[in-house]
Amino acid sequence: QVQAVESGGGLVQPGGSLRLSCAASGFTFSSYRMNWYRQAPGKERELVASIGSTGQSTNYADSVKGRFTISRDNAKNTVYLQMTSLKPEDTAVYYCKAPSVDPDYWGQGTQVTVSS
Repeated sequence: QVQAVESGGGLVQPGGSLRLSCAASGFTFSSYRMNWYRQAPGKERELVASIGSTGQSTNYADSVKGRFTISRDNAKNTVYLQMTSLKPEDTAVYYCKAPSVDPDYWGQGTQVTVSS
């Protein structure tokens, strides 16, 4: 079955950087767009970044544009989110997902906390 295991979160000071990873399985990873989402306490889950199946097409939420970079390694079935210049408002649980594979599936996510 579909599985996505997110990792790489943690506590970081404002202005710092983190690199999130998501190892996916249960589907043909190289054929699908992959998305990163986040959910902050008391807020709805939002789409942060998206990457096409070959990695050539990327899109970002306005709030992270210029600070976050999404990438993928199809040989490793892994998608990444490089986050720089982190702000307290980036604090959230981050999830990855192949939106067209199993709309109802969500992994456990990885917590990112930006605080001094």
